[in-house]
Amino acid sequence: MTALDTRSVPDATVRRRPAHVRTAWLLAVLVALAAIMVASVAFGSRSVAWSDVWAALGGTDDTVARAAATKRIPRTVLAVVVGAALGLSGGVMQGVTRNPLADPGVLGVNMGASLAVVTAVAFFGLASPTSYVWVAMAGAALSAVFVHTVGSLGRGGPTPLKLALAGAATSAAFASLVSAVVLPRNDIAESFRLWQIGGVGGASFARIGHVLPFLAVGFVICLLSARALNSLALGDEVAAGLGERVAVVRAVAALGAVVLCGASTAVAGPIGFVGLVVPHTCRLLVGVDHRWQLPFSALLGASLLTAADVAGRLVARPAEIDVGIVTALLGGPFFLYIVRRQKVRAL
Repeated sequence: MTALDTRSVPDATVRRRPAHVRTAWLLAVLVALAAIMVASVAFGSRSVAWSDVWAALGGTDDTVARAAATKRIPRTVLAVVVGAALGLSGGVMQGVTRNPLADPGVLGVNMGASLAVVTAVAFFGLASPTSYVWVAMAGAALSAVFVHTVGSLGRGGPTPLKLALAGAATSAAFASLVSAVVLPRNDIAESFRLWQIGGVGGASFARIGHVLPFLAVGFVICLLSARALNSLALGDEVAAGLGERVAVVRAVAALGAVVLCGASTAVAGPIGFVGLVVPHTCRLLVGVDHRWQLPFSALLGASLLTAADVAGRLVARPAEIDVGIVTALLGGPFFLYIVRRQKVRAL
């Protein structure tokens, strides 16, 4: 049996949404995502007219507004891609562990990836953007293993609360280590701010191109794991009786989630709580079937992160608030709500 007390799982698994309801929500989320992407390009410290946006798409930037649009387009694409990756990885982590508190940020996975990149750059001269991704994935994997090991100690095994506490402590420790590495190095402190807070500012299509192959692999692995995750939701013994190799399913799905976390952290820093908020919302909209829930998690994650980026730009005009801070402000209260709602107890 895995981390979560699953006495309510059989009841949850029969809650299905009719096809027309799912289709309606799919259209609504797609429309919302399109509208948010439009707002992300049009609004910021300077409002941009659509004529300037179209001119920027055509490759001209001979005005300040067009130059702003040129910078916002890759920023919007990065927010969409990273948000989708974080939302999907959160849904997979919750499915693999059957833990309602699972999230790349809460479990310290993102901060582990961040620490690995910062350490490699500061002490080993890592410079290749592709190498960032490999190092970040390694750090994410090691952090995930460490948190699960610590959370499994003691009686009761890896309960949700123990994993959350282990992840929070690990994330705080890794954040302190990142600061310890960065602060003495004035020459690199500014460039490392990304790996302390998380943000999508300064995005470029070149940066996106470096991580896109890794993200594509992670997306494919996670989405192909959906049917097996449905079996795991019924319990390990039932899943094994249905022909699933439980350990293999968990390892493969977790690998996909780690790839998504590592790649997104390498390009945008440790952005938290997207993977926590989004899967819970998706279960309310389309039910518990992972074949629907995981694609919706990707779409809703993209919408949430892009909207948070727009909000951070509008609230602090003419400056901006990094999206990692905005998602923390949104996700912190939601995390406390989930803890109270699930009434999780350490065993």
